[in-house]
Formats: sequence, structure tokens, C-alpha cells
Amino acid sequence: MRPNKIKQMWRDGKSATLGWLSISHGFTAEIMARQGFDALCVDLQHGTNEMSDVGPMLQAISQTETVPIVRVAWNEPAAIMRALDLGAYGIIVPLVNNAEEAAKAVAACRYPPVGIRSSGPVRAAHYGGPGYQAQANDEILMMVMIETKEGIANMDEICATPGVDAVYIGPADLSYALGLEPRGDNPHPLHLETCNKILATAHKHGIKAVMHCATGAFAADALNRGFDMVMITSDLSCMIAGAQAQLADLKANTK
Repeated sequence: MRPNKIKQMWRDGKSATLGWLSISHGFTAEIMARQGFDALCVDLQHGTNEMSDVGPMLQAISQTETVPIVRVAWNEPAAIMRALDLGAYGIIVPLVNNAEEAAKAVAACRYPPVGIRSSGPVRAAHYGGPGYQAQANDEILMMVMIETKEGIANMDEICATPGVDAVYIGPADLSYALGLEPRGDNPHPLHLETCNKILATAHKHGIKAVMHCATGAFAADALNRGFDMVMITSDLSCMIAGAQAQLADLKANTK
């Protein structure tokens, strides 16, 4: 089976970069995959993507060495299994509140006897290669998001859940949970303190911690604080920033 590059990087003590796909199109996915991210996530929770978009987008990503990841919209086994069968090498499950919910997410990602994933890797077996079903339980990256009041209170038991490879911080929902205004790169001391506590708890239990960022500068700070992977930017953010920069340049240089 094709090795999961992110897991290998982590075993080697390296941090990883993640890009985000909010636009439902194979071409934008391909373009982002060629920019040098270690992994790319197709977002089914808040992006414009539907499950019918996932297959073509994963095909576009697989033209490169970029690791394909899918964030599902909810902790729902059928959607998780479907994304994996289409070739996702990592799953992000949002709004996980406790160990029971974390274990449910893990089970959907793992074949028996470890989990409940149904046998039918229609595209995944072709992308992953020989030995997929025998090795998928070890190679598929399973991440749960800690971003709610209950999740914060139960972070220790979530991080201790067998089969969870990493916890993923969603900063805007975490801001809500802390009584703060929702934002991406949140510099509020309480937010930073909570993120660092989640990071320390993950590492205490021998798993990784991933930070969702909005800028390279904030992402660099997260890596310097010890995070193992950072989401830097999205296709949509790059499009907006690029258009705004060119319009500003035009206005600044027009007489």
C-alpha cells in the first residue's frame, strides 16, 4: 500500500503543512496540489463541496505527492467510509465532544476487527495500491476536532482514545466555546492558552496536534509552539487575496 507521507513525516520528527479546498472543482484542487503543500483537505463541512465532488477532487490531488484528506460534515459513519472508499488518506471529524464520539469516528475509519468500516474501497484500492485493505488501518490518518465547551472539558479522554492519530483545532468554533468573537488567527490570551493546553494534552497521550490557521505568520508561530501540522491557507482565501492585491496595485499606480 502507498505509505501515508504525513505519518512518515511525523515518525521522522518533522512537521507538515496543510492546504484547504473550499471550492468544488477538480482544477482548483489540482492547482493547489501543485503548490507544495504536504497535504490538502477537501472540506465538506463549510466549503461548497458535496460528496459528489470528492472523487474528482481526490483524483486531481493524486496527480501529485500531496496527501488527500477530507473533512466530513459530521461524525457520521457512512460519510466517513464513503470518503475513504473514494481515496481519502486522512479524515477530519468536527465537533467531537467526548471519548465516545471519538471512538465512533475511529471505528468508521478502521476495518474489522478494529472498527466497523465496510469492505469496498472502490477507488481507494487503486490509489493506495496492493495491500490496501490489509494495511489501511495503519496508514489512514484519523483526526478529531476539539472546538466545543464539552470537547475542551473532555480533551484528556478524547486524546486518550485508541486510534485517534491527532487532534485538530478549529479556532473560530473554539472562540465561540471560550465566549470570544469567532475568528481565524485568534491572538487572545485565553484562546492561545487553550490551544497550548490541547497541544500539551495531545502530546502527553502520544498523538499529534494540528492547528487551523489563516496566515503563514500565525502558522509559523504555531509550529514554533510545537504543533505538528498547520493549515496555512485555502483556495478561496488565495483567490480573494490575489484579486485584492492586484486591484490595490492597479489603483496605487493609476494616475
